[in-house]
Amino acid sequence: MSSLDPLARMDRILVSSDGSEFSAGAVRLAIAVGAKSGAKLFAMTMVKTNPEYETIAPQLVAQKAAESRAHLESVVARAKEAGIACEPMLCFGDDPSRETIEAARKVNADLIVMGRRGRRGLARLMVGDATVKVIGKGPCSVLVAPQASQLWTSRILLATDGSRFSDAAAVTASMVAKCCHTAVSVVTALVPSHNEKRQQEGRDSVAKIVAYLRDQGIDAEGEALPGEPDQVIVEAAQRKAAGLIITGTHGRTGFDKVLVGSVSERVIGKTTCPVLVVKA
Repeated sequence: MSSLDPLARMDRILVSSDGSEFSAGAVRLAIAVGAKSGAKLFAMTMVKTNPEYETIAPQLVAQKAAESRAHLESVVARAKEAGIACEPMLCFGDDPSRETIEAARKVNADLIVMGRRGRRGLARLMVGDATVKVIGKGPCSVLVAPQASQLWTSRILLATDGSRFSDAAAVTASMVAKCCHTAVSVVTALVPSHNEKRQQEGRDSVAKIVAYLRDQGIDAEGEALPGEPDQVIVEAAQRKAAGLIITGTHGRTGFDKVLVGSVSERVIGKTTCPVLVVKA
């Protein structure tokens, strides 16, 4: 796993906010993580527009731009109070996910922080379309923050299934645990439909990661529990009072062409705590 260490850098953080209550947790968490890690923060928001809209309603576009600048100024001020540098980024476009991804690439972000869904997200969706796209197509890991998100001060829950995505998540969990001085609980699901060999691979993965974390000087424990993965992960996080869940973008049966693994997406939608989805 040591060969994956470069993935664990967190020096440049991009927070994507639309100024709504859905982004409040993301802004709060990004500032807290930046203050804790010493990272530089970039705050971006998008003014929704296109050439036709700018022609028909230029005054409205200008008004929205002014409101967005004011929002970014407030984020910069809050970051300054927390003792970290924050650079505002005002973007214009009609696709929040595309603008977020381009902004992350422009600043070479190590981490994107965003809400579970934005102002325009459909209430029936547990995870907004823009968030799913950024996780799947973005250049780095994504920290998804529900509205009430706070910086975790308790235990971290790390989900594993033995895939390369889980290995990358383990390296990141080590870095986060050291930075925040927290313990880590490692969990895997023993899916009833899997054969004994597959289930034993899950147990072995937990044992390997726990040993790795302990070698890093981290207080770590692990367990393999029967059930469906998303249910096992969410319930374990609740039982352990975890302040953060860390998972990979995909599981061992996931297809790279799928934006986000179904387990990760369901966990994000069901849990009340932040979820860090690690890009392998």
